[in-house]
Amino acid sequence: MLSVSIASPATLTLPPKPKSSIPKTSFTGVRIQHLCPQRLPSQATFFRQPSPSSSVVMMAKGVEEMKEIRAKTTEEINDEVVELKGELLMLRLQKSVRNEFKSSEFGRMRKRIARMLTVKRERELEEGINKRLSRKLDRQWKKSIVVKPPPSLIKLREQEAAEEAEKSAA
Repeated sequence: MLSVSIASPATLTLPPKPKSSIPKTSFTGVRIQHLCPQRLPSQATFFRQPSPSSSVVMMAKGVEEMKEIRAKTTEEINDEVVELKGELLMLRLQKSVRNEFKSSEFGRMRKRIARMLTVKRERELEEGINKRLSRKLDRQWKKSIVVKPPPSLIKLREQEAAEEAEKSAA
């Protein structure tokens, strides 16, 4: 049976606080409440601050890639989007037949396509093309695409042709 007794505030006496920051008790663990300061320093102090010269050298890959994409013409962007979508199709085919492939390539290619389409849309906005007209132009562009094999498939065909040429020569 459990019994609970409540003492009145007058009869309750607390032991005096020890003068050291860590009290001397039979407890052998670490008392975090006595070791930690009341306010934790900001998270930035836990990490090494980069030197100003290194921050100039280090640039995010996305920012670097956007600069590279913005340097291209709209036609080059359209061609590369078509090629990347073909590569994405090839990756999906490799996945479906359970060949070896890098699964990280899916995200990398999708992000690159999205960056290119973003730059394309930014240029349309600069020209004053509204959303409705942009979609109309996009549909026309998609209809005008001539289907061609992606670069990876062309490379694969060339390798196979070279192997067959070696076999027939031997």
